[in-house]
Amino acid sequence: MAAPARAFVYQAYQAANQLARTKPLVRSQALQAIAQAIDSARDDILEANTLDLEACQDSEMPDLLRRWLKLTPERLDRTVEILERLSVRSDPIQQVMRASFQHEHSQAYSQLMPLGVIAFVYEALPELAAIATGLCLRVGNSILLKGGTEAVHTNQAIVSVMQEALESTELPTTSLILLPEDDPATSLAALVTQDQWIDLVIPYGRPELVQQVARLATSPVLRTSMGNCYLYWASGGELETVRWMILDSHASEPDAVNAIEKVLIDRDCNLSKLTVLMDSLRSKGFRLKGDEELVQEMPELELARHEDWSRPYLSRTVAFKLVPGIEAATDWINTHSSGHADSIVTDSYEDSRAFSRELNSAMVHVNASPRFSRSPRHSNEIALGMSNQKGYRRGRITLETLTTIKQVVLGLGQ
Repeated sequence: MAAPARAFVYQAYQAANQLARTKPLVRSQALQAIAQAIDSARDDILEANTLDLEACQDSEMPDLLRRWLKLTPERLDRTVEILERLSVRSDPIQQVMRASFQHEHSQAYSQLMPLGVIAFVYEALPELAAIATGLCLRVGNSILLKGGTEAVHTNQAIVSVMQEALESTELPTTSLILLPEDDPATSLAALVTQDQWIDLVIPYGRPELVQQVARLATSPVLRTSMGNCYLYWASGGELETVRWMILDSHASEPDAVNAIEKVLIDRDCNLSKLTVLMDSLRSKGFRLKGDEELVQEMPELELARHEDWSRPYLSRTVAFKLVPGIEAATDWINTHSSGHADSIVTDSYEDSRAFSRELNSAMVHVNASPRFSRSPRHSNEIALGMSNQKGYRRGRITLETLTTIKQVVLGLGQ
């Protein structure tokens, strides 16, 4: 086992023990300090980001990662806003809830507690270091960050600013640790196998990264998911609703987590409506694909390969497929979707209920855009990403996701 990785993780473990005893006000003040520090250091952070962008100019980095890597003032503004909103968010820790059981001659209750040490493994998207840190510190967790080499300068700049801000607070500076990207002793494998002290690993990025972490880790892993979301267009569904939902789901920047990439169309739908939809999407720069049946009807469509239906494009690409009805649609989605956010457009209450009941996805959207937002205006909930994982927490990764439950039994001594 790599000694440097063990040393970093143990420091985070000790910090987590201290954080668990801190008052909510102290953690709120720390988040306010971090938000102000990032806001003041934006020029230095953007300059570091320019170094990373210049370093990857001659590389074969995918365009997707280049878009994720390129920080903008607007993305930093949103990051500062999220940290500020987290600082005034009501504290879920120690929240008392009724227990689901009671013992004789005693009273039982449950309360939320910090998980402890969170390892966050991410590629590009440098502002996620600050957002993940904010979520963890708000509920009393320490965090270990493992970023990608493509963002080495930006990651270091952001973390240095946050650590300097922590020095002016009552929180331990080791509450936040960035592991070196290029040291074999702190490699991904060395980090995610520290199950003695790491309570949860969250990988964030392309499916290859998430799968790699899940294969290597001996610590618990919360899988995140991105793309390969389905929409079922029922026979009575409105064309304009379908068009709006697809376009809106792709509008999240920089990572369109819940982008609709596959559309199943009821055979009873008028194909002339599909032509109108496709023309509209092409005008917006979308690449369109179809199954064999649709390609025969519309030769201008690119043929979707068999493996396309089960993997995300992570681009402005949409594939269409004809299905005989809602049962076939739900069966197909349950088999091929990433399972975190799928949708239906229908004018039938019965269809909407059947779709919601039969689908295995974490979130189901009925005539509503699945667009992902980390900090929605209509809610005080902040989300890091989406999880399609059964067995731990599904759906939006929020403050409550980073907690656990303690059950307390108060007896009378008899």
